[in-house]
Amino acid sequence: MSKEKVAFIGIGVMGKSMAGHLLEAGYPVSVYNRTKSKADDLVARGATWVDSPAVASVDADVVITIVGFPADVEETYFGSVGVFNTMQPGGLVIDMTTSSPVLAKRIASVASEKGIGALDAPVSGGDLGAKEARLSIMIGGDDTSFGRAKPLFEIMGKNVQLQGPAGSGQYTKMCNQIAIAAGMVAIAESLAYAKAAGLDPKKVLASIETGAAGSWSLSNLAPRALDGNYDPGFFVKHFIKDMGIAIESATEMGLTLPGLNLAKELYDRVAAYGGAEDGTHALFRFYFEGKQGAS
Repeated sequence: MSKEKVAFIGIGVMGKSMAGHLLEAGYPVSVYNRTKSKADDLVARGATWVDSPAVASVDADVVITIVGFPADVEETYFGSVGVFNTMQPGGLVIDMTTSSPVLAKRIASVASEKGIGALDAPVSGGDLGAKEARLSIMIGGDDTSFGRAKPLFEIMGKNVQLQGPAGSGQYTKMCNQIAIAAGMVAIAESLAYAKAAGLDPKKVLASIETGAAGSWSLSNLAPRALDGNYDPGFFVKHFIKDMGIAIESATEMGLTLPGLNLAKELYDRVAAYGGAEDGTHALFRFYFEGKQGAS
């Protein structure tokens, strides 16, 4: 049986690796990105360049999107050259952007009206997880669409879970981001404390990362920060976006999350000091430089 044609929209820090894995697995892959040069490597490896999401969707069996912000998702699907202008009945759309649960439900509703399957499937694992095809993929949608997409997900990730109906993937990703946000503040404060006490933060890290304080962020992001490497595996600006979505949806549910609110306030300050394009571990530098108390 021939493999389904996949259109991959969004060739960024993570999308490039994810599309590459599908290409290596033998899927016919077409690609679109607002900055065309970011797709050059994939095209050189056999992907087909297309000029818009609408062109990408004309003959695609499956359209996968992973773009920046909810507004980008909305434009990609509903814009003048968006996916829903050309996607044919029987197709499947998968949005892997971390986006709004409300928007995910809207995409699913419109897709259903058009005879198209839809899944919201945000991911966790950062640039390294994408490169090594071991992302955690959190999925919302129906069983039929999930069964169809599962072989694709298993090429890109290792932990693939259907969480419930449309929007459930995005709600699950918010749970993930809430846990990370508070953890990043705790790690930054721990290492700042170590430095202030005259300890070697790298030696402290070696002691605490294998104990009860251990976490993915502690083992993978703290060493980068201690080496002065703040290159993005995940952008501060996108993390702020995610926290804003989580706060908004929590408010809709009547839930107050003071830890999350504090983390977002601190990350807003990181961005204000020029760190929006840095990786999320730039929060550690913010603490090392003593700016967390600045107004």
